[in-house]
Amino acid sequence: MSEQILRRLERNPYGRDFAVGDIHGMFSQLEKALDTLCFDPDHDRLISVGDLIDRGPESHRVLEFLNKPWFHAVQGNHERLLLDSESDADMACTWIALNGGEWWRDIPRSEQPEYRKRIRALPYTLEVDTDRGLVGIVHADVPLELSWQDFTARLGTDQRLRDYAVWSRKRITQSESGGEIPSIAGIDLVVMGHTPLQQAVHAGNIYYLDTGAAYAEVLNDAKLSILQIHPERMLIEFPTADHAQPPA
Repeated sequence: MSEQILRRLERNPYGRDFAVGDIHGMFSQLEKALDTLCFDPDHDRLISVGDLIDRGPESHRVLEFLNKPWFHAVQGNHERLLLDSESDADMACTWIALNGGEWWRDIPRSEQPEYRKRIRALPYTLEVDTDRGLVGIVHADVPLELSWQDFTARLGTDQRLRDYAVWSRKRITQSESGGEIPSIAGIDLVVMGHTPLQQAVHAGNIYYLDTGAAYAEVLNDAKLSILQIHPERMLIEFPTADHAQPPA
């Protein structure tokens, strides 16, 4: 299998590291947020939990960001939809009609292979060494019964587990039905996205950062959530609705 499962980022001795929730084509909003953070591209790094594309207005800019040396990302389910639709016509129709993929029709056919190539190269998981411990990044979920090490060790040979990593909502759904979100063994912090929430959720050693950035037209509290993970941990939320006030 040619897909990359795990990528490791060594500790950043010169600047800050940030994790960002689902971007979904809201790249101008992301740039405004980074300006507010005084993001230094020569020293700071930004790590995405996946779902870079679809729904928002600027999915076509994804290659621009994937080409930036300070930008890192894992695959989300929307990246998988783009990749898998190449060989599945029914999936392609569903993706474009119902899941925000209509922007793909405007990408020249000659340019589409480069998009697929760069997105296919994204790993399923990332590990970041920080001053506060080891931080894992995965788009959707880790099975309740697996430690982080078991999870990453099995991803390469288990297609169902890779699907779980980008599609599952079991852990967060358990909390919505009144249960606690169990921590993930073997790691200090895991950052995820995938499930749109009104507020970023920190439970145990897990942070959920998808706060519906691309839904600004229908949600008053839509926001892009960014978590500084190194050298300190700090959550900053940036409203994306036109009428919303930026963070003070």
